[in-house]
Amino acid sequence: MGRQFFLTTAIDYPNSRPHIGTAFEKIGADVQARYRHMEGYQVFFLMGNDENTVKVARRAQELGLGTQAYCDDMARQFREVWTALDISFDDFIQTSEARHHAGCRAFIQKVFDAGHIYKSAYEGWYCDGCEAFKTEKELGDDKLCPAHKIPAVRRSEDCYYFALSKFRDRLLEFYEAHPDFIQPESRRNEVMQLVRTELLDVNITRSGQDWGIRVPFDERFTIYVWFDALLNYITAAGYGTDMERFSRLWPADLHVIGKDITRFHCALWPAMCMAAGIAPPKKVFGHGFVYLKTDSGEAVKISKSLGNAVEPMDLVTRFSPEAFRYYFMRECPFPGDGEFGWQRFADVYNADLANNLGNLYSRVVGLLGKNFPGEVPGTAGRAAALPEGPSTRPQMIARYREHMEALQYSQALAGLWADVLVPANQHAEKTAPWSLVKKDPPAAALVLHDLVEALRVASILLKPFLPRLSGKIYGGFNFTTPWEKVSTACAEAPHVQPGPLVVVAELEGGKVKPLVPRVEIDKS
Repeated sequence: MGRQFFLTTAIDYPNSRPHIGTAFEKIGADVQARYRHMEGYQVFFLMGNDENTVKVARRAQELGLGTQAYCDDMARQFREVWTALDISFDDFIQTSEARHHAGCRAFIQKVFDAGHIYKSAYEGWYCDGCEAFKTEKELGDDKLCPAHKIPAVRRSEDCYYFALSKFRDRLLEFYEAHPDFIQPESRRNEVMQLVRTELLDVNITRSGQDWGIRVPFDERFTIYVWFDALLNYITAAGYGTDMERFSRLWPADLHVIGKDITRFHCALWPAMCMAAGIAPPKKVFGHGFVYLKTDSGEAVKISKSLGNAVEPMDLVTRFSPEAFRYYFMRECPFPGDGEFGWQRFADVYNADLANNLGNLYSRVVGLLGKNFPGEVPGTAGRAAALPEGPSTRPQMIARYREHMEALQYSQALAGLWADVLVPANQHAEKTAPWSLVKKDPPAAALVLHDLVEALRVASILLKPFLPRLSGKIYGGFNFTTPWEKVSTACAEAPHVQPGPLVVVAELEGGKVKPLVPRVEIDKS
């Protein structure tokens, strides 16, 4: 069965289609899921939509649709985008589903019975965009929400509270016992300061709402957004509906979320778990934002509410999912912030994929296919060597694993290019196998065999990032290990083919079809 790895992303508001900042998170989580699968884990990768919100019901009403019908159609659209980007999720939960409602009601009842929920009145500044009350400190003198740039409104209502403040000491003890719980490290100090100085009881219900999950011990109220949304992680695992399955899957190994909701996931969520008598998740990773590079050179945050969102499908349909995945994982450091600009997108894609990786593949496959169309002489039983680079193979693989498990994807890709692909291209230029094949075919065959090894290792280490493209590279040769069984370990040792190497990629008129066609950006 393999080791288990339960991975989630934040669930998304379906009040509009996903933008590239949302997709950045999903690709980053997918890279981790694919890497863990390649390392031998049994992966359960969860995604979903956050539907029990006022803004979703309002949007459905604006369109003249029933709220459930609207949510179901938006879930279809979200899944279409994620599928187009090769996101390999195993489950997609809608919080309007019966399994989620059942789990939420069971959870809140358990926390209430344990004495951690009480009724009171609340008055404060409320942001409709966030669907959350804001502190004076968060809003500032102008009372504008910093995220949505809209004025907060003064609001008072009866509600039920979760006694979050009672968990201050338990949370601090938990952080101390689990120093890797909050990642990256830069987020840890922020959360610990919040817990030490600003941990307040939180409103967990709404009144007067027709859409949402009813509170089992007081049906006049619905469960408020965070006490509902965070529970998707356990309801999808079976909490309240299949407790045997839940006990197998929980706790989650990794929550991947945006840095702006770190405090909810690292303070409120583990306290909720403690209150219900279940284990908190093992790790929460708060990734950075993607900023849009404007024509003036300014970098602005991508946001639906700010009206500057770029749709993932614009990039996928114009270019490819591989282009999209590569750019964001290479150019936008996942733990930190990154920028998207159309020209930079084209420059990175052309330099790294078309000119470097794609050109190497075309050269090697073309030369082998033209000059050794059957078996490549001297390759049977020979240990292929990587062209010499700045690191040894063991060093390179160890560093790759370290970066991948820390979700430092940009560094993992930079290392792959520096240690494997750049040296391979330099070796090709130095040995010139296209000339050598005319003078000494056996010697040229051995040079090309080593370049094939560089392509084999690169394809394996690119598998989590570029599943289609890497599979095409690997499938261009008669390697004995099936692609679906290839793991990181396959790149650790030199490849030894029991029989001669054979190129199985198809040539068109004696030429190789470009693996990665160059892209150009229309300046208009």
